[in-house]
Amino acid sequence: MSHFISRIATVEIPVSNLERSMDFYMSVLGVHVESKGDKAAMLSFHTKGVPTMYLVETKEVRPLFFTNTHSNVVHSVIDFYTPLLKDFYHWLKKNKVEVGPLNVNEEGLGGFGFKDPDGNNLSASNIEHFGQ
Repeated sequence: MSHFISRIATVEIPVSNLERSMDFYMSVLGVHVESKGDKAAMLSFHTKGVPTMYLVETKEVRPLFFTNTHSNVVHSVIDFYTPLLKDFYHWLKKNKVEVGPLNVNEEGLGGFGFKDPDGNNLSASNIEHFGQ
């Protein structure tokens, strides 16, 4: 049955204030608004095959994250790719975005976590996986 699904189409993200979150995602990630309603907006990287992000305003924001019960590491559910990992990390810090530690191995590969205005954990990585 898995042959029916070929990629992730959209990642839905709960937000408490649509305008504030749109500003954050557009300025931090460089996404574009594809469509916008009163309480939701579809954002896109304008890159073929890359999922869109659907920001949905809700009074029940439950930030997206989970803790690995084996390592106690807090994980995000969305990992963004950047070839300029260290530059992006320092840019986020300079722009007062909450970031976690920068983890890079000897080969220069790694990542770090950061948060949106609602406390949704996001992460950035410079690791490309098969098919990307």
